[in-house]
Amino acid sequence: MAVDRGRYTTLVEPEPPKGSAQKRKQRRLVVAMKARELGRKGIVVGDRVALVGDVSGEPDALARVVRVEPRTSMLRRSADDTEDTDGIERPVVANADQLVIVTALADPPPRPRMIDRILVAAFDAEIEPLLCLTKSDLAPPTGLLALYEPLGVPHLVVHKGGSLDELRDHLTGRISVLVGHSGVGKSTLVNALVPDANRAVSQVNAVTGRGRHTSTSAVALELPEGGWIIDTPGVRSFGLAHVSVETVLAAFPDMIEVTVNCPKGCNHLGDGCALDAWVAEGKADHARLESLRRLLSSREGTLDDTAPSHLAD
Repeated sequence: MAVDRGRYTTLVEPEPPKGSAQKRKQRRLVVAMKARELGRKGIVVGDRVALVGDVSGEPDALARVVRVEPRTSMLRRSADDTEDTDGIERPVVANADQLVIVTALADPPPRPRMIDRILVAAFDAEIEPLLCLTKSDLAPPTGLLALYEPLGVPHLVVHKGGSLDELRDHLTGRISVLVGHSGVGKSTLVNALVPDANRAVSQVNAVTGRGRHTSTSAVALELPEGGWIIDTPGVRSFGLAHVSVETVLAAFPDMIEVTVNCPKGCNHLGDGCALDAWVAEGKADHARLESLRRLLSSREGTLDDTAPSHLAD
């Protein structure tokens, strides 16, 4: 549920006897450390693990993680994409089945470049994306939604003091990871969804238009209606050096078949790409091709994903 300086907060939930109603009473939080035999194997929030040792959950008790179970998914990001760094992928969250991209419509303004990069990470992890637009009381969502309509990404729009029922419907019974840059209202949403979460919130800097990092580490929180949300620290860049062109193309099954006719080494961004002829023949939508190319371009950018967008309403 949480990782902090080599200590792992885990939820132990033994299987109750058949017909027993005592399952919730048996659950307990156990703090553990990684066993030496695991070596450099990383453990992240969302992992399912096997413990040995003192699993009583009593104060000062400490168990050991001796095995990490096979993961159903892994959300990753690279440290960055510049030539003077390693570009090695960093695990963020394990076993999530939904990635909620939280972005504000104003204060701070939306950053489509960041959204694009997180979408690519979702495709890479084979996690379903959901676009959650906040602060709709400050600006309309029309322009931003038009940008993502060709991708068919599901979305919802919320505002301060408004109902979160639609968001709850998307989250109930699932393991969802919330990702977004600082100041978009992510922790405010978490506190509303999980009343005892007590996640710190901050104001957006009036000069820079950026939020201050308030969540310093990922944490998994159980929803009252069932399911889990994993709140992550606000990010200002989302490196994609570990993601291949083929991974992005796989998210566009209506276009991937024609790329076999592309010239060798085609990056699908310039002249000579078979996708242009495919669209010209009316076999694919031009807006969808532009969306694909925008996502492909997002893999090759710089560290600064924070340039605000000026979208038409």
